[in-house]
Amino acid sequence: MEGIDTRALTKHIRQAGAMRAALSTLDLDPDSLVSKARQSPSMTGLDLVMEVTGKGPALWKDGKPVKLEQGLEGFRWPDDPDKWRVVAMDYGVKYNILRSLEQRGCNILLLPANTDSGTISKLNPHGLFLSNGPGDPAAVTYAVETIRAQIGERPIFGICLGHQLVGLALGGKTFKLKFGHRGANQPVKDLSTGKVEITSQNHGFCVDIKSLNNPDIELSHVNLNDGTLEGLVHKKIPLFSVQYHPEASPGPHDATYLFDRFVEMMRRSA
Repeated sequence: MEGIDTRALTKHIRQAGAMRAALSTLDLDPDSLVSKARQSPSMTGLDLVMEVTGKGPALWKDGKPVKLEQGLEGFRWPDDPDKWRVVAMDYGVKYNILRSLEQRGCNILLLPANTDSGTISKLNPHGLFLSNGPGDPAAVTYAVETIRAQIGERPIFGICLGHQLVGLALGGKTFKLKFGHRGANQPVKDLSTGKVEITSQNHGFCVDIKSLNNPDIELSHVNLNDGTLEGLVHKKIPLFSVQYHPEASPGPHDATYLFDRFVEMMRRSA
């Protein structure tokens, strides 16, 4: 960009927060670009998950998803009793998350975001993983319904959007941040140990801390920049989630223990 006062733009965003905008190398009419920005849909209330989720079930194998051409009809888990069966709900999953689970002895079945709870239960996985993804979590009502039905049935681990959906399934609320958390070097405090983790984040919505008033829900992590919620854990059932990305390794290893925690939860519940 050139020909504008970038400092004034920065100060405006700092006061007004994240907003819709339009940049173009073709349309150079300011009024036209403003009109396009205003016509673009707001992120609030926008379900983008169904635009990025897989079109069918897939088995994670040798570092890539292998689509099950026959769907789940006749599906059987790989015959490997030493590995954990994990269903991963694909809301826009990052492959490095799946690599992290695979490295810890998990067989992973990816399912589309709108898969219902009954289908998951028939697969009888040891654990349920809820992935990251785009858009407003409050708009992904089908996923919230599925998660709510699965809570208590098996260990659950959620990351980013998965964390927000867990918050909603537990009766909490979400809201749009004035300033989204983007990039690495985001400081997060683990409230159980007092340690500070350097994390990687990419989200514009957040679970409202005050909306989680169930005494069985423990707030596990907070963001040191703005005090917002970064993690929660259930005291009585095997369930936890974090807002940040432990697989992104900004620390570089500050948060990898979370994958080990999930595996340990499955071991204890087996």
